[in-house]
Amino acid sequence: METTHLSTLYNNRELLTAWTLRTIRARYKQSILGGLWAILQPTATAIIFSIIFTRFVKIDTGNLPYIVFSYTAMAPWTLFTTSISDMTDSLVANMNLVSKIYFPREILPIASVLARLLDFAIALVLMALFIIAYRVPVNLSLLIFFPLILATQLCLTIGLGFIGGALNVFYRDVKHIIALGLQIWLYASPIIYPVEQVPEWLRPYYFINPMAGIIVSYRDILLKQQAPGYYLILSAVIAAVALVFGYRFFKRVEFQFADVV
Repeated sequence: METTHLSTLYNNRELLTAWTLRTIRARYKQSILGGLWAILQPTATAIIFSIIFTRFVKIDTGNLPYIVFSYTAMAPWTLFTTSISDMTDSLVANMNLVSKIYFPREILPIASVLARLLDFAIALVLMALFIIAYRVPVNLSLLIFFPLILATQLCLTIGLGFIGGALNVFYRDVKHIIALGLQIWLYASPIIYPVEQVPEWLRPYYFINPMAGIIVSYRDILLKQQAPGYYLILSAVIAAVALVFGYRFFKRVEFQFADVV
């Protein structure tokens, strides 16, 4: 059954591509700043964190400038949060299509994530400029891990987004609960502080949070010139479980979408 679902999704790949492009155009239509919005949110947040945690509550990031330290985490974190928010709302926002036309419903949430990848690509350009401007050494050979880290993040995002999008059809409070949960999750992840500040005895439990391993892995290859540790494997396993469970749950309740919306 699941193989049939994946085959149907593959056969509708052109629709997925078209809907992704439509989502991108709709987001930037009549927008003055256009693609700059992709870097405004993580940059503004990184600047605010830099002011607070270098002048008022100092956080030791070693030899790394705090703006580089925080932005390296905020760029992927913004991809994570905006993608989940978009996926959660994707079905309800397109209820006319869901209720009237048959197509694989998972196309809508997946397109939301793919559209956000453009924002992430733009954010990566600014990240590279920060690294160059502050003369942070980079081991280019370690960039081979970048696709693996990003793939792990996308699996986690899509899996959770499937669950959020499906539940939001039935209970519209879900998107508000998810928004609150993501705010709390930020502080439970090593974004504003280095993972070294987490007590060593607590770290094995701390890395059960898959975004912790993902964020630390990005910093490892981009800022610390080292390969990711065991935490990336743990994050990948959790992300794979989330993707499989999320997709199965989505397809199990999909037949009810048209009636509910």
